[in-house]
Amino acid sequence: MIPYSVLDLAPIVSGGSASQSLANTLDLARHAEDWGYRRFWLAEHHNMPGIASSATAVVIAHVAGGTRRLRVGSGGIMLPNHSPLVIAEQFGTLESLYPGRIDLGLGRAPGTDQVTARALRRDVNAAGEHFPDDVIELQSLLGPAEPGQFIHAVPGVGTNVPLWILGSSLYGAQLAALLGLPYSFASHFAPDALLPALATYREHFTPSAQADKPYAMPALQVVAADSDREARRLFTSTQQAFANMQRNARGPLPPPIDDIETYWTPAEKDRASHMLTYAVVGSPDTVGNGLRQFIELTAADEVMIAGQIYDHSARLRSFEIVAEAMNGL
Repeated sequence: MIPYSVLDLAPIVSGGSASQSLANTLDLARHAEDWGYRRFWLAEHHNMPGIASSATAVVIAHVAGGTRRLRVGSGGIMLPNHSPLVIAEQFGTLESLYPGRIDLGLGRAPGTDQVTARALRRDVNAAGEHFPDDVIELQSLLGPAEPGQFIHAVPGVGTNVPLWILGSSLYGAQLAALLGLPYSFASHFAPDALLPALATYREHFTPSAQADKPYAMPALQVVAADSDREARRLFTSTQQAFANMQRNARGPLPPPIDDIETYWTPAEKDRASHMLTYAVVGSPDTVGNGLRQFIELTAADEVMIAGQIYDHSARLRSFEIVAEAMNGL
């Protein structure tokens, strides 16, 4: 058995509210802790009516404060949107409040559309180019104070919050290898570079103070239910959401429908299905087999499970089935 973790987007469902979404996120985290999940990560997205985790550090505090042992972190903070000092202070504060339980996953994308990205930062293009330097600066701000250092993150300095690099291409894999950091690949929506990125990361990994060997945690979508038919119906919420992205019609997570073929065009189906290449949908047996195949394919050190499900009780049951399957591998 390898460790298994949750990636939660704090989904706002059609007819629901951000308040209910955040309450559901904490409820899922508490159950995940009881079911043996190692981490519970939240993602930074902006101007998206279906995602309630835009103030990611605040939601991390909400979840960490309501759990006991679970590692809670970001999957991820989109660092080009922020000053490294501000993130060091935020996560230094989190680490001070919840010692030994905070992870800081970092991404290079804006986590939104280009118009909103410009509202978040003045120079969209230059911000991404500075990502490696920003990661190094952030790492130094969270590390021990150096002689003559003028700027300190307080709280933050000396907390050594563990950093992760997140990515969906070879770029993140190369940076994680160069810096000797653990690496998580976003194969739950970007499948194409999964295997080349993992190979690049492992081949070029340089040991660091944080990690002496590569540690890879790829993500995949899982929708589990007590029958294959029920799981496939629940999965139509995700399929609709991926079709809506192509229509530039993002919104709350829609309820499941009986026949997804009546919803999307052939072109939308092809694109969405490709993005969801690494999705495991089905009964406990189907999910167990799918997880086993994914772990064998990737040689994962840990797996990160995403699952957008409209009904909260069905979402809880899905993550419970995953935990049972992982414990049975």
